[in-house]
Amino acid sequence: MRVLLIIYDNDSYIHWFPLGTAYVAADYKARGHDVTIYNKDVYHYPPEHLTNYLNKNHFDVVGLGFVAGYWQFKEALAISKAINASKDRPYYVIGGHGPSPEPEYFKKKMGADEIICGEFEKESDIDKIPFPAWELFPIDYYSLIREPHIRNNERCMPVITSRGCPFKCNFCYRMQPEVRLRSPESVVEEIEKLKADYQISYIAFQDDLFMMSPERTMSLCNSIEPLKIRWSCFGRLNYATKEVLSAMKAAGCVYIGYGIESMDDLALKNMNKNLTVRQITEGIKNTLAEDISPGFNIIWGNIGETPGTLQKGVDFLLKYDDQSQLRTIRPVTPYPGSPLYYKAIKDGKLKDVADFYENKHVNSDLLSVNFTDLSDYEFNLHLFEANVELLKNYHMNEFQRQAASLEGLYFSNDTSFRGFRQT
Repeated sequence: MRVLLIIYDNDSYIHWFPLGTAYVAADYKARGHDVTIYNKDVYHYPPEHLTNYLNKNHFDVVGLGFVAGYWQFKEALAISKAINASKDRPYYVIGGHGPSPEPEYFKKKMGADEIICGEFEKESDIDKIPFPAWELFPIDYYSLIREPHIRNNERCMPVITSRGCPFKCNFCYRMQPEVRLRSPESVVEEIEKLKADYQISYIAFQDDLFMMSPERTMSLCNSIEPLKIRWSCFGRLNYATKEVLSAMKAAGCVYIGYGIESMDDLALKNMNKNLTVRQITEGIKNTLAEDISPGFNIIWGNIGETPGTLQKGVDFLLKYDDQSQLRTIRPVTPYPGSPLYYKAIKDGKLKDVADFYENKHVNSDLLSVNFTDLSDYEFNLHLFEANVELLKNYHMNEFQRQAASLEGLYFSNDTSFRGFRQT
């Protein structure tokens, strides 16, 4: 069977390696099928290119996976239209975080023949899943993705060490309820192959939560340390102890993205975050003390939040942000499948999935559903003022850093200066 897997274009100059599709490709290959990748992301093909491609090349199955989001929804619609317009239309399958919670809507909207809900492989022991089919993709392109503190001459690729997340935040949707962990030996084998075959020296761990527990994190770090790589991951601040962070630093960690969400204990409780302001503050201090950059992910507008909770987030970012990334605050979005989505429907703030994608969710930085007591205008005004304050702080610090570089160049003969490069 001939299979075509489509990678959609999210309008980035360099896209993230499509890890999920690469796993799907590996599974198809392992079952003896002929797999081709259509890289709309790399080449920015217009929709009609796909229609012509399908007219000229016969495939039995065409597959598209995508996550929830306004841009991805529009891309999937355009891709679906191009597929359905082809003269030799293959059997059309879609899947991923986007269509899984509302399959019937997406099947009808996209004109697909089949929806695969949840994970494609349906494998409980994820050590048995074949490594991603890297050989089908232009790795020289994807490895140019930039992560915090990556060096200009480093090549980066994503790896996952687990599937699932044990926590149940009200704004999050998980395709699979259970958590499954890869063995450290399997993770090491994959990284060694990436190093040997593709000269990868920086790994971006893309687990929903790399810091699944202190014990798990320490075990992975002990296995990773001999590889002499540098890496980033997603972490959890109640596990950000000095012992754990010291092991992560020794193993090559340079950046941890944290889901802070709010700096208000009541808001954290309402969103079922299982985290406190004290734990957040202590964890960030510990991370900075180990010379690891923390990522500050804060959202606003969850149940019970006010302008006061927003300002707490701004104040925290101004106090602790190490300027490794530009950070702004986004409104919370009740993505389909999440508890917040069903609450929005129950409260009459959202009709259904069609209302979400076709009317409400038009941009990730705009309010989709208002859970606060503010008017939409008041909500946007407060968020505007908060992000202006954060932008001013970031650019002032960036100006001071660049001015200091010039001072070193002209008055201290600092010959390491290489110009004001963006990457």
